Amino acid sequence: MATSALMRFSVADYVIFALLLVFSSVIGLFYALSGGRQRTTQEFLLAGRSMTFLPVALSLLATFQSAVAILGVPAEIYTSGTEYWFLGCSYFLGLLIPAHVFVPMFYRLGLTSTYEYLELRFNKATRLCGTLTFIFQMVIYMGVVLYAPALALNAVTGFDLWGAVLTMGLVCTLYTALGGLKAVIWTDVFQTLVMFSGQLAVIIIGARQAGGIGEVWRIAKENGKISGIDLNPDPFERHTFWTLSFGGVFMMLALYGVNQAQVQRYLSSRTEQQAILSCYVVFPCQQLVLAMGCLMGLVMYARYGENGPLQQGYVKTSDQMVLYFVMDVLQHYPGLPGLYIACLFSGALSTISSAFNSLAAVTMTDLIRPHYPHMTEARATLLSKSLALGYGLLCLGMAYIASLMGSVLQAALSIFGMIGGPLLGVFCLGMFFPMANSTGAISGLMAGLIMAFWIGIGNFISRRAPLSFVNATAIQNVTAALATTAMATVNLTTVASSASPTGLKKFYSLSYLWYSGHNAATVVIVGLLISFLTGPMKGEDVNPSTVVPVLRYLLFFLPGRCKEKLSCGVRYQPANDEPAFQHSLMPTKEPNGVISKEVAAGGEEKQEFGAQPPMEVVMGKEEKVVMGKEDEVAVALQETSL
Repeated sequence: MATSALMRFSVADYVIFALLLVFSSVIGLFYALSGGRQRTTQEFLLAGRSMTFLPVALSLLATFQSAVAILGVPAEIYTSGTEYWFLGCSYFLGLLIPAHVFVPMFYRLGLTSTYEYLELRFNKATRLCGTLTFIFQMVIYMGVVLYAPALALNAVTGFDLWGAVLTMGLVCTLYTALGGLKAVIWTDVFQTLVMFSGQLAVIIIGARQAGGIGEVWRIAKENGKISGIDLNPDPFERHTFWTLSFGGVFMMLALYGVNQAQVQRYLSSRTEQQAILSCYVVFPCQQLVLAMGCLMGLVMYARYGENGPLQQGYVKTSDQMVLYFVMDVLQHYPGLPGLYIACLFSGALSTISSAFNSLAAVTMTDLIRPHYPHMTEARATLLSKSLALGYGLLCLGMAYIASLMGSVLQAALSIFGMIGGPLLGVFCLGMFFPMANSTGAISGLMAGLIMAFWIGIGNFISRRAPLSFVNATAIQNVTAALATTAMATVNLTTVASSASPTGLKKFYSLSYLWYSGHNAATVVIVGLLISFLTGPMKGEDVNPSTVVPVLRYLLFFLPGRCKEKLSCGVRYQPANDEPAFQHSLMPTKEPNGVISKEVAAGGEEKQEFGAQPPMEVVMGKEEKVVMGKEDEVAVALQETSL
């Protein structure tokens, strides 16, 4: 077996790589010293809600396109063929639904943290459970995403491992803590352009060395790497058309619908229309990124065939094989290897900075501010910056732990992926099922997490695949998202069993792309069951701005009386008959971000609504409050029997 062949950087490569880090830092310093100078939490955490759709869309894309995705997709295509390309079919519904359901909901409620919604819909305990689950998810993932590209770079080029980790971590912490979300978004834009440039350079030069893109396609086709449409509906098959196209939809919803790192970008948009438009712009960009990753995998196969660097023993894992291929193809082009490494680390920087900022937002909004409602804006902003800095240092610590975890590291990746589905489920339970109560929501979330860990850990134990740092399949599983989805969960399917599994092993072999859907469904089913057993929530007690009347819109042709029954007692007041997903009520928020509430008789919390255009709120069976202008509030008592 051959030993690893190290390929060294030239001076030009070091210069280009250094320029990436310097420019990212300069963007952070610019926004720290200009404009509002990040003096308020709105400016620091939400960019002053001033962003337009294009930078928001590119930032959404950069967060999605992590370093493990850049390494993982080509390795997946090289190993298994182009079937993974069908994941692009899931992007349509995976972005259309968030654009017209989740984004309008969160934007109109004026949230900072996604989990504020859970308090509006259920109670404080549900919000706390959601927040802690998200923090656990992101903290685990941060170290992995920082350590993975640094280890691959070290293995192939001899680049100092901890020098790369510390440099990346500190630069990312610097511009995130100083420049806030606005700096994160604009560095994401710059880093996205770097990612496109690096991948494009490798594809063009590699294809030319292989004889052209036509020759690349011919070689792949003759060797069975161009996959047809597999219509097998079996959810236990790792990749089929249905698994990728429809299972992937739930994975996308967990990321683009309810993940704080992504939702925070929607909320930074200047208007709701700009936020929705950003979803539409992401769609073609994602298709392009997926196509580039797949083409790079085919070019790699055209160059090496079945006897690649991994098979020859030059590298130990598939993620290292991708980097070896890049250094091999670009070795006679000084500066271009540095451009690709900059591309790789841009993916890591964009993902980590998003994690820092979103963690600071939820910690400040959900865990600190509710206990200190009168905190001054200056102190809150300083604390938010300190939180971003603290999470940055924690990321470095997690990278060190990742280096010690060995084979358990893939289990950590799996834990991250398994949390996205249950979080998606609890939001769907609140938005689409008015009868669900807080007891059902918490019980459903716990049941979903238990189910996710059971399947994920069972899959790991039952297969006992030989594990080295991050193999191709585990990386590929993470490619679909930053944080939230079930992608990393699987795989652990590195070595396929020669015999068809049965019993629990069959159950554990559920395709990772169905994990989000399966776990979200568990939350909804258990949540509804517990809600009915403990007393379903009455429609008149539900804040109509926190639920989406899907059936009313899908069955728009029914008479008004029938549609009223479909509302489950929730009192909507739509203008002009039925505007799409228009909610009539908005909860007010104090300047410090705490949701205003009113404790009604009986100990139950009722939402307190500020002055809105004329609207009607039914507070109970006996009292009706009609609100118009601020200075015209009339209270009318309904007729009661004497």
